[in-house]
Amino acid sequence: MSDDAAPASLLLDTCAVIWLVNAGSLSARATDLIGHAAGTGGVFVSTASAWEIDLLSRPRSGRRQTPQFLPDAKAWFARLMALPGIREAPITAAIAIDSSHLPGDLDADPMDRLIIATARHLGMPIVTGDRKILAYAEAGFVRVIPC
Repeated sequence: MSDDAAPASLLLDTCAVIWLVNAGSLSARATDLIGHAAGTGGVFVSTASAWEIDLLSRPRSGRRQTPQFLPDAKAWFARLMALPGIREAPITAAIAIDSSHLPGDLDADPMDRLIIATARHLGMPIVTGDRKILAYAEAGFVRVIPC
């Protein structure tokens, strides 16, 4: 993010969702900004993250470790969405279409594209550690809060 003002609302990338709930490696700045947004405009989570979390919950050969979403991904995600200040950012038709027509050079998976399009549509930064999204932000196409 280019300015020091705390955003009233923000969108969590899937990695930030997992790190927030499972006490992962969020930076102090990201944690503070998430807390601020939770008390003001809201901390938004894309429905794309629900899909990604369920996929991540399934064991897969070649994956070093499978994250734990207990008792299952659906219940874990429901608990996340019940936290104070957390709001759903549904994928609308406009967001889905916009995700196919993002400006610049972006070689990202479809869920990252949906999350980026959601942030652009809602006019809020993405809390992320994803290197492709961070690089896309450096090119000026989306605002981010590195985590």
